[in-house]
Amino acid sequence: MRAVRYHEYGGVDTLVIEKVPDPHPGPGEVRIRATAAGVNPVDWKVRSGAVREVLPVELPAIPGRDAAGVVDEIGAGVEGVSVGDRVFGLGGVTGATAELVVLSAWAHAPATWSDEQAAAAGLASVTAMRDMKALGPLQGRTILIEGASGGVGSAAVEIAVAWGATVIGTASERNHAFLEELGAVPTTYGPGLAERVARLAPGGVDVVLDAAGSGSLDDLVAITGDPERVTTVADFTNAQRLGVRVINAENDSSLLAEAAELGGQGRYTPRIERTYPMEEIAAAHAYAEQGRTRGKVVICI
Repeated sequence: MRAVRYHEYGGVDTLVIEKVPDPHPGPGEVRIRATAAGVNPVDWKVRSGAVREVLPVELPAIPGRDAAGVVDEIGAGVEGVSVGDRVFGLGGVTGATAELVVLSAWAHAPATWSDEQAAAAGLASVTAMRDMKALGPLQGRTILIEGASGGVGSAAVEIAVAWGATVIGTASERNHAFLEELGAVPTTYGPGLAERVARLAPGGVDVVLDAAGSGSLDDLVAITGDPERVTTVADFTNAQRLGVRVINAENDSSLLAEAAELGGQGRYTPRIERTYPMEEIAAAHAYAEQGRTRGKVVICI
């Protein structure tokens, strides 16, 4: 099969497309003939070597954590899915930007999603759902989402709204109309956030999800008054100092199925800013590394 690989840690110039051996699913896994793969912050952080102490990989490695496609091989003990089914899901820390991808968690993709949207849903929806479930039921509550226009943030906004929450989302002004489209009340991030939020939510904010990891946790804890009411997906250092929970994504098929159900109901549509062919993987990673995406960057396989 054809796949993107890097043979050493480094910049986007390390990414090459080459022929590699076909992978095969182990027990509890499926293999898909991929149609699209997501690009997530973890992909370029792993590739660059920035997180090699906590997420070392065996080189050469194929970047990518989530993908969508059609099942073409099924591992031992797998039930509820057949060859030919259209699914989306998660594999390992690496391995998804390839023609054939092994998934250890998956769900049937709703007909309402394109292949690119299905590929964008895996890691973003699982991360957003795990973080928000850790904050307790959202029905009738107000949640502040820091970094609401990115891949995880935009998923969190739409899912929180579907769960009955009032959502305030931070983003640059150019993305405020986008947040309104998702169902959030937008505001800008940075100094003065507590005052702006107080005007938008006179009754206060119940819980906060930090989807940006930009160092704003002190302010977010101050807004709620309790670090137990805040979660973060990325700010490990400040979270430890403040007692805020870091919630990491897990390969959870039940959460993927829940996201797919919301997608089938038209209540969650994975948002994509840009798509790239596999041959332009370096440009895709370079763009994603800027951290200014509105939704997800997706590779078309």
